[in-house]
Amino acid sequence: MAAVDQARAQDQETELPGITVEGGAQKKPTVSPAPVAPPPQAQPQPTASAEPTPAADVPYETPAAISVVGEGEIDTFGQTRLDSVLRTVPGTFTRESASNPGIAVNIRGFEGQGRVNMMIDGVRQNFRFTGHEAGGFAYVDPLLIGGIEIQRGAVTTTGGAGALAGTANFRTIDVQDVLKPGATEGALTSLSWGSNGLGWAEMGSAAMRSGAVSVVGALSHHDESDYDNGDGETVPYTGEDLWSGLFKVHFDIAPGERLSLQAMRYQNDFVANSYDQTVTSDIYKASYRLRPTDNPLVDFIANVSLSNVEMEYGSYYTGTAPSIENGEGRTIEDRGVGVDASNTSRFKLGIFNVSSNYGFEYYSDDVEASNGGVNPNGKSDLASGFTQTTFSYGIWDLIAGLRYQSFNLEGSTTLNANNPFGLTAGKYDIDENESSWDPKATLAAQVTPWLQPYVTYSQSMRAPTVNETLMVAEHPYFPPYYVLEFVPNPFLVPEEQRGWEFGFNVKQDGVFSPKDRFRLKADYYRQKVKNYITSCIVETFTPPFSQRDYAYFCNNFGTTELQGVEIEGEYDAGYMFAQASYTYTHSEIPQQVNGLGAESYMPDHVFSITGGLRFLDERLVVGMRGTFVSETELGSGNYESAYGLADAFASYNVYDGLDMSLTVTNLFDKAYTPALGTVPTGDPGVETGRGRTFILTTRAQF
Repeated sequence: MAAVDQARAQDQETELPGITVEGGAQKKPTVSPAPVAPPPQAQPQPTASAEPTPAADVPYETPAAISVVGEGEIDTFGQTRLDSVLRTVPGTFTRESASNPGIAVNIRGFEGQGRVNMMIDGVRQNFRFTGHEAGGFAYVDPLLIGGIEIQRGAVTTTGGAGALAGTANFRTIDVQDVLKPGATEGALTSLSWGSNGLGWAEMGSAAMRSGAVSVVGALSHHDESDYDNGDGETVPYTGEDLWSGLFKVHFDIAPGERLSLQAMRYQNDFVANSYDQTVTSDIYKASYRLRPTDNPLVDFIANVSLSNVEMEYGSYYTGTAPSIENGEGRTIEDRGVGVDASNTSRFKLGIFNVSSNYGFEYYSDDVEASNGGVNPNGKSDLASGFTQTTFSYGIWDLIAGLRYQSFNLEGSTTLNANNPFGLTAGKYDIDENESSWDPKATLAAQVTPWLQPYVTYSQSMRAPTVNETLMVAEHPYFPPYYVLEFVPNPFLVPEEQRGWEFGFNVKQDGVFSPKDRFRLKADYYRQKVKNYITSCIVETFTPPFSQRDYAYFCNNFGTTELQGVEIEGEYDAGYMFAQASYTYTHSEIPQQVNGLGAESYMPDHVFSITGGLRFLDERLVVGMRGTFVSETELGSGNYESAYGLADAFASYNVYDGLDMSLTVTNLFDKAYTPALGTVPTGDPGVETGRGRTFILTTRAQF
């Protein structure tokens, strides 16, 4: 959601192509989120002479389905779980696991296996494992996040390769988030305590600028225990012990030229999937940017990154023998390498102002599993070239994009006798290659100074993953009478999406008073998906009592449809503010079979509204947030009940650099189970939503 506080929105230093908004760290006395710069593909394309655009207004000037979540909103509502924030973004939801602290973003009903490209500072997070869970997680500490950028639909520039439904980028804090305006050195600290098992959370960061060098470092810790639901019942195995930290350094080589290096570590201990688990995530990235002020043809960005995520299984926790092979000592590791480079050229072509972004991206995933159960070893590569060009004339913008992408998957697997493909039993070496051309076109018109309608056609492709193609294992429910065998499928083909989007942006200042502001963004989309990958089961029966079933990932050949409406808006009059978002989703996408992922039935309706008042020269802020979720289909005619939640918040700016806040989540202690929720280890049979929780936070900047 975009920011509601225009003044504080401009305090955030943000770099966009052709746009620079500079200042110090964002002040923290309101829930109003600090704006976050969307990636290049989501940005309006100004000419070199364009006036600077406040970063908070970027979503409302961009003819695409994008949303941003700022640091203020994350600090207020994201300390229990980031899911609480993401689920209020239009067209966006999450698979919320009560035990696993990872983030699994769902866009327009698509989740898992890379359908949504989740990134941390632009670095892809492709860690996946197969089970009764989401088909992929990103692990990031909420206390180190400076903002979240969501793009829904096909993306034809950096970050969009291989993503069927969109992207989600978690931006971590940087120098400008820590330093006060004009300062050359400083620190930012946060200390919070939460009831209902949340416990203490500490974050400390420091930064400095000296000549052409600027650095920032941060360390965070959070030790959480099991929480109670709204009925006062303990939801077991919902704690965590999280340590994380980051370091970044920037070298300003010359005006408009910068080299940046960063390193980040995340380590968390928790209990999920019936085992004590430790997840360690290491991210390394080097970035180079060249943007000379006297050459509009050059705005060059290059990135090289390494992401290594490892999950280690410890002791078995449910008190009974494992129903599948013992996973103690299991490790699953994903080593990802990424390279991308792009340039934006701005020039005149006859009567048109032209802004052309073009480049390539490549990433490789090497997956290794020891005692991995159904999780195989394998390697996949995806290479892509892209171009997106905006032709502007008068009120009109025509944005034409094209992506070429090619993927390769390699690995070995085993097929047993009587497999569902009729192949000879034995070991098979897999080497799969596929490619696609995916166009995207948008026509937008600034019909009035405050209204911009647009229409978009797009296509996208997602290749099968190592997990889907190569998995192999047995699940002996009642051996020898009933055995479920997981088998690989070397015949999978990519998923394809094509569809239309119709939307509009409204941006108007001075509606009822000279200093108020109103923003509105809405769209309707309709998409068709071919060859969607889910799981299939083939049943076999050998008299008199023996049954062996085969489960594998398969394409649902043919076309399925989905459509929806996404709306978000805000009004700010200084002394009061309001934000709202609404999502309607109607999807016919086939569902996963539990065990090879998790069912991803979306609620038809999700509505969120936040409002508040500011007092004492806006130093004191009080407000509430309401979230309403309709009933959710669970398959076989079963439904999860609808629910509504209320949260309250207050903050006070004691003096410049010191803020204190109180947040109460689930104010009325509602007993509920989150839509798209995964039950914790042991399935205790209780409502899994967190009960009423008080969070006290002190934030100091000096």
